[in-house]
Amino acid sequence: MDRSNKPSAIGVGASLPQPSVSVSDNTVVATLPTGESVTVYLYGATVTSWKLANGKEQLFVSEKAQLDGSKPIRGGIPVVFPVFGPPPPNHATSSLPQHGFARNSNWEFLGKSSESLGTDRDDAVKLDFGLSRPMLSPEFQNAWAYDFGLVYSVTLTKEGLETSLQVQNKGSQNFDFQVLMHTYFAVEDISQIRVQGLESKTYADKTQNGSVNTESSPAIAITQETDRVYQSLDPQAPIVVSSATDNKPLYSITREGLSDVVVWNPWIEKAKSIADFGPDEAYKNMICVEAGSVAGWQTLEAGDSWVGGQTIRPRL
Repeated sequence: MDRSNKPSAIGVGASLPQPSVSVSDNTVVATLPTGESVTVYLYGATVTSWKLANGKEQLFVSEKAQLDGSKPIRGGIPVVFPVFGPPPPNHATSSLPQHGFARNSNWEFLGKSSESLGTDRDDAVKLDFGLSRPMLSPEFQNAWAYDFGLVYSVTLTKEGLETSLQVQNKGSQNFDFQVLMHTYFAVEDISQIRVQGLESKTYADKTQNGSVNTESSPAIAITQETDRVYQSLDPQAPIVVSSATDNKPLYSITREGLSDVVVWNPWIEKAKSIADFGPDEAYKNMICVEAGSVAGWQTLEAGDSWVGGQTIRPRL
């Protein structure tokens, strides 16, 4: 499928170093001249690695994650579309698996490009991935009847990582959808981090049958299984994963078009019950802060498109 507003290709300079992009059968790896890198699996268009110039990995991937396309990849940044969580009954998505089909479909690599990011060309590289109805398995085509196109863009800069999803309605019928970027952040010790920027916000607690609460803490500590959907947030206001010891940001997440944020950690017992989560103690080394639009449904009219994304800044 074609990208809309396709940017110009990266030029080949004789003297200036350029980002490098390597493509294998199932992965695309981009590296900046300064050393930052990102790896994306074509299965699910899942980002499985994001490293800073010093080589430090920013994303958590389970040691038991299946990378052969047999099931969605446990970790990194899976793309959730067109439904979040178990599909509701009597809905257009009801026959789909949990979290929809985007994370367990094979995408195509649409190409690399430079972006006008206010930086030099050697400072950024953008990777585009596409998924459309003809690319879905017969099972998924039967389960979701709509003609659509997805363009997922992963932009690596010296300052951070941006992921953006464009949803296109290519058919004659309106459809409803939800979308989420299920980001697994790597942390050294879950007891030593806090999540900030959610005080006074409303959330549904999925560990308590979806009960609705108001967040009272300015710095949320993770001390047990946590699965909360914070709703109706200002996308421009950053959600910050900070160090409990010095209060400095480890990750800062701003969004575009995504007004919900999920905070998730399986904790001890749940981690043991997830077959592809490992080792069991790995819950101590990850926190999911997931930018999405999942509290309700977006309706996309025939012929229209929608865009949402996130920008992540690490502690630099």
